[in-house]
Amino acid sequence: MTEGWIVIAPDKFKGSLSAAEVADAVAEGLARADASVEVRTIPIADGGDGTVDAAVSAGFERRTVTVRGPLGAPVEAAFGVSNHTAVVELSEASGLRRLPPGVFDSLHSSTYGTGEVVRAALDAGARTLVLGVGGSASTDGGAGMLAALGARFLDAAGHELEGCGAALTELASVDLSGLDERIAQTEVILATDVDNPLLGTFGAAAVYGPQKGAAPDDVLALETGLGRLVDVLTKQLGEHAVAAAAQPGAGAAGGVGYGAIVGLGATVRPGIELMLELLGVEQAVRGARLVITGEGSLDEQSLRGKAPVGIARLAALHGVPVVAVCGQLRLTEDQLHQAGIQQAFALADLEPDPARCMAEAGRLLREIAPRLIGALGLS
Repeated sequence: MTEGWIVIAPDKFKGSLSAAEVADAVAEGLARADASVEVRTIPIADGGDGTVDAAVSAGFERRTVTVRGPLGAPVEAAFGVSNHTAVVELSEASGLRRLPPGVFDSLHSSTYGTGEVVRAALDAGARTLVLGVGGSASTDGGAGMLAALGARFLDAAGHELEGCGAALTELASVDLSGLDERIAQTEVILATDVDNPLLGTFGAAAVYGPQKGAAPDDVLALETGLGRLVDVLTKQLGEHAVAAAAQPGAGAAGGVGYGAIVGLGATVRPGIELMLELLGVEQAVRGARLVITGEGSLDEQSLRGKAPVGIARLAALHGVPVVAVCGQLRLTEDQLHQAGIQQAFALADLEPDPARCMAEAGRLLREIAPRLIGALGLS
């Protein structure tokens, strides 16, 4: 083997393995082929599912708290803490994965539990808070999250509304005076891999509502409610509320991006860019001889700022070649090269049956690992 270490920095294989499990399987496969291989494993995430796990792998302390799930049932949600920085993952409390199997309720699901996790992070001493969003069950504009932090959403009679998408159509006023005062002293960073605005054809309801079970009439109701939220906040906060709705990322996670921008003063950053900084990936890549990355499916969505492409861009800055492993490969060779990935290997080539491929992903990764370095003549 030539000198230098190999960085193994994959995202999760959704529905099959966590990012840490993927990294460990690849590392084991390399060690079986050549025990002299030096590897550095860095499980990564782009702000969606697995973000807290990635932070914990990088040294953050895992904390858990019991909060409301998207439909009100209690769930155990985790967040990460390191010094005065906390990583909160929306899907831990308010994600689709927290719904009962086969149950969707886009109109009445809420992000209240995410607000409770944010409050727990503040209690833990966080003064920088990274809010990773993705995989949300709701389209409430962040109203539930803000309600858990002390905001009040009222109808024309002054009655408090539930923090859910359906309730926003009755919204008459928002009282933000009760928001947790610690928020004003906290830097809140929204980590997202989507650039959708809050409203319109490319907004939270139209694009992501159907993925959460919203029928066409539901999408219309959710869009109306989100529009009402903007109108009410504009009367109270001025044109900033309008500008925030048009900001890329405002439509993330059913409009949580908007709620975070307006209510928490959040700044928006690409999730993978932020996570690479937080996890110290550049320090590991600098001086490496190869980076191995990957995710469950390498496809067109991967090109829109997903983890493997973010890793490849970073590696390119330091002249380090990148190969990828995935469950399924749906990109051409040209697309891979343009993304900075020299070659990609799909587990489906070893096991074409999708169910078996997912169930046996760990074994398949161990088998395919030696090819990842052999392909570039580095073995």
